[in-house]
Amino acid sequence: MSGAGAPTLTVDGTGLRVTVVAASWHTTVMDGLLAGARRALDAAHVTDVRVVRVPGTFELPVAAAVAARTSDAVVALGVVIRGGTPHFEYVCQGATLGLTDVAVRTGVPVGFGVLTCDDEQQALDRAGLEGSHEDKGAEAAEAAVATVVALRGL
Repeated sequence: MSGAGAPTLTVDGTGLRVTVVAASWHTTVMDGLLAGARRALDAAHVTDVRVVRVPGTFELPVAAAVAARTSDAVVALGVVIRGGTPHFEYVCQGATLGLTDVAVRTGVPVGFGVLTCDDEQQALDRAGLEGSHEDKGAEAAEAAVATVVALRGL
């Protein structure tokens, strides 16, 4: 399901503590992203997984910051669908910059599983659901675990 050019990541996350912070808007898409993240964490042998649901994508950075205090990695999942107002740009920028800040400031990898889509179909195509072309929830979880493993080698 990975997109063209996506790396194949196979890592062992045994013993890692991972927190998944997930928005609540767009239930079908979010359920797919969350299921994909869980599948990827299971495949990486991560058994210590906490899931925290927040209202929306804009709230992901603060939840990730708190989660980073007690986690080896954080996976942030959300979806923002473009509408007729600038709200889309503000939420996307706030979430992206906020999650980047959490990772850089804390040194805890944050897997970025925030979909920024023009319409609902684009989100469904990336949600890891049956018929989806991509599984961005799984990709974000894989990236977070792989980054922890890579950083431990420094």
